[in-house]
Amino acid sequence: MKRKHKAIALFSGGLDSMLAVLYMQKLGYEIVPIFFESPFYPATKAKHGARVAGLNVEIIDITPDLIEVLKNPRYGFGKHLNPCIDCHGMMFRKAGEMLEKYQADFIISGEVMGQRPMSQRPDSMNAVAKLSGVRELLVRPLCQKYLPDTKPVIEGWVNKEELLDFHGRGRSRQLALAEEYGLKDFEMPGGGCLLTDKQVSEKVADLLKHDQLTPRYLKFLQEGRRVRISENLLLIVTRTKYESDYLTPRIEDEIVIKAANIAGPLGVLLGEDISLDEIKLAGRVILSYINKLKNSTAQVEYGQKFKLVNKLEVSPLSRQELDELTINK
Repeated sequence: MKRKHKAIALFSGGLDSMLAVLYMQKLGYEIVPIFFESPFYPATKAKHGARVAGLNVEIIDITPDLIEVLKNPRYGFGKHLNPCIDCHGMMFRKAGEMLEKYQADFIISGEVMGQRPMSQRPDSMNAVAKLSGVRELLVRPLCQKYLPDTKPVIEGWVNKEELLDFHGRGRSRQLALAEEYGLKDFEMPGGGCLLTDKQVSEKVADLLKHDQLTPRYLKFLQEGRRVRISENLLLIVTRTKYESDYLTPRIEDEIVIKAANIAGPLGVLLGEDISLDEIKLAGRVILSYINKLKNSTAQVEYGQKFKLVNKLEVSPLSRQELDELTINK
């Protein structure tokens, strides 16, 4: 039986979010799965989960909103620079803003009470709901029997007795439901946000400190060493061909620098009003990663859009000098 009311689903691509959508669809609701993408949480897993479950997922970039959350999270950070409660609240709020666009009435998610020790405790889930501004429109189908009734339940849009009472960290009931739905090759949920990673958090903390946490800087987030040339200038240095291949399509007007006529790393300079002295220092950093040069001087070439028409003769930094500048090795 087709239900009258329609919902937006926060969809991660993990098993719980897949089951929440499929369960509500089986009850007769039209569900619009949405994945909120950012440099810290790319859509790869969501796209895979959608294929496995036979769903069409909407991918929406929330990078600017997440940057604002990172600057001042009301509930602070987790172990690293992960503002999980504030981030989840913001995503529910964004979903609420989209209800009219999709002609939907309420919002669902795949959260399970007690599934995660930090973000899915009763107090955390309540904080997320409070931050969202749409608390009364939230339904968590997999554990709603443990939660206070919200408007969809109170108004009879959703029958609470039809919803589930999953609880705790065990996965047996989810796996049984997955088998019932014929789901195979799904990814078990286990975080996935890069802000829970120590090294990524160090990079983001450096950008925050220097007021450079912008989409432009974040597109270079995942690969390469980070070297702080000055307060306003960051140098990304590749370690492998894979990293060079990752960075190359992301380069627009940034200055690129590398050793001339010698195999070595690629450098990308991120900053404004870059001085010749700063470029010289970046060149010295680049040469420091070419072992065969040791203390000898060599030429580096640089320019924008890979037009490396400028050359400088510089010498490598000492190991101590390099270590003092390096953020991530």
